[in-house]
Amino acid sequence: MEHSADLQVILTKDGSYSLYSPHFDQFYHSIHGSLQESLHIYIDLGLRRFKGPETQPLRIFEMGFGTGLNALLTLQWAHQHQRSVQYVCVEAYPLLPQTVEALHYENLTGQPGLQLLQEAAWGVPLPVSPLFEFTKIATRLQDFTWNEAFFDVIYFDAFAPRVQPELWTHEIFAQVAAFTATGGNLVTYCAKSIVQRALRQAGFVVEKHPGPHGKRHVLRGIKG
Repeated sequence: MEHSADLQVILTKDGSYSLYSPHFDQFYHSIHGSLQESLHIYIDLGLRRFKGPETQPLRIFEMGFGTGLNALLTLQWAHQHQRSVQYVCVEAYPLLPQTVEALHYENLTGQPGLQLLQEAAWGVPLPVSPLFEFTKIATRLQDFTWNEAFFDVIYFDAFAPRVQPELWTHEIFAQVAAFTATGGNLVTYCAKSIVQRALRQAGFVVEKHPGPHGKRHVLRGIKG
């Protein structure tokens, strides 16, 4: 587990902050803008485009809780649209609360609640609000098992294949497909050919979409 003290806070081009990990030689978000990347890929392409019954909770799984920005934006979306959301995420390298505080995401988004998400007990569902239930699990994706209701939207936000190739295989995507509802969306920033092939092998119909500023393409996979 990487200690947060090793991470460096950086300012991205849209005025929002992110982190750089010397251990992985990776940024946690696009240097062109952490906020615009999360909104474009996970909220707009993944969450908004899922067409499911509004009478049922929307179930979301995130691979890589990280800074909590995607979860915070989803909490904000749930309140704005009055949709019930059940949010589950895994994280193998948890951050210290003070590291996340330095990113000022609550001020940036105008949405409180990030501290609650960061300090939530591991493995215990937390009713953050009447519309948002949050569960985070300290584990690797490879070791994650799920025997409850299928997920509607998958935020696949692992570090890049260059540094975590084991998370971008068809075996991993098949594991994810097994707990994704038919017609569910998987969205990710990585549009490499090897990722597209792995998703197709796992049973997803792959769509390539324009990316946020600084990124040509991103992917959405629809569970067949």
